[in-house]
Amino acid sequence: MKGVALAFLLGATAIFFAMTLWQAAGAPGWVGYIKAAAEAGMVGALADWFAVTALFRRPLGLPIPHTAIIPTKKDVLGDSLGDFVGANFLSEQVVRERLRRVGVASRLGGWLAEKENAERVTSELATVVRGAVTVLRDEDVQAVMEQAVVSRIIGTPWGPPLGKLLERVIGDGSHHKLVDLMCDQAYEWVKANHSQVLNVVSGRAPTWSPKFVDALVADKVYGEVLSFAWAVKTDVNHPMRLTLDKFLTEFAGDMQTDPRVMERAEQVKHQVLDHPDVQTLIGSAWSTAKKMLLDAAEDPSSELRTRVRAGLMTLGERLVSDETLRTKADTWVEGAAAYVVLNYRDEITTLITDTVQRWDAEETSRKIELQVGRDLQFIRINGTVVGALAGLLIYTVAQLIS
Repeated sequence: MKGVALAFLLGATAIFFAMTLWQAAGAPGWVGYIKAAAEAGMVGALADWFAVTALFRRPLGLPIPHTAIIPTKKDVLGDSLGDFVGANFLSEQVVRERLRRVGVASRLGGWLAEKENAERVTSELATVVRGAVTVLRDEDVQAVMEQAVVSRIIGTPWGPPLGKLLERVIGDGSHHKLVDLMCDQAYEWVKANHSQVLNVVSGRAPTWSPKFVDALVADKVYGEVLSFAWAVKTDVNHPMRLTLDKFLTEFAGDMQTDPRVMERAEQVKHQVLDHPDVQTLIGSAWSTAKKMLLDAAEDPSSELRTRVRAGLMTLGERLVSDETLRTKADTWVEGAAAYVVLNYRDEITTLITDTVQRWDAEETSRKIELQVGRDLQFIRINGTVVGALAGLLIYTVAQLIS
């Protein structure tokens, strides 16, 4: 395009000199019109060449003021571009209106409702999980678990929360099933261990007591124990059961208020946590969880991935059908985008300005010229044509006046 524009200039120049020589040799009057048009075309072409060239470099290498605008004003242009983007594209109102027109929740819901898309998201999430779990060092995670979990457990008294829990369980009557189970098992044990009960009673009898007397007494004791166990099992209002309820209620209160009981609970806590088996369990917890996560993430048919995929599809269907949820999700998206724009707009625009500042001035000028230079060369061509027409018009008017 530079060659085409130069050809127009050279053509106008050639016509100008040709008409000048012809006039010197006595050309007819109309030649003056052509000469005037060619002369004005030359001026227009040279002026527009200067204007276009001054954008990217110094014409003829001369240090003319206000030339090579892009190389010398590159940083200013970058700042202006950043300000323009921040004011016109990163304003809260613009972002909210654009997101509202897009309907992010509806589109996302329709996309997630498709099984292949939900599977794709699940696969990507599995990849992220695998990457995160693989990168994490076991000893670091173990240290975090000990700090966040074990230390918190050790630092929190067990008495009051366990007492409240026991109090709530007793208040709801949830412990009755456990009491029923214990009573059933006690009765069944007594019923199935007749000889052992007899041996215990006979073993505690005096040595001088006759054996048949011991047997009678033991059998009588066994019968009473069996009757007692049966009564406790079948009667929900048995004094034994009521006494147990009273004991548990008092124990729940003592765990919350009695310093001695609370101290015993702390001792039990430390004994449990210091037990070698518990320490081994804590140490192997992350390794077990890590293996489970990796296996579940690797297997497309695992329960974890199946549930995640089903959950994503359900979420997508709800976003499409549930207007309340869709509106709430759109509000969340708009709020998040507005928060980012309000709090990080300067950082985003700084990315533009810093990037422009790092560009080489000459290289930047050359790239911009390659992108828009073709259209700019039309300015030179149009300058030649318009200049020639303007010159012809001016010369014609001058001839008419004279």
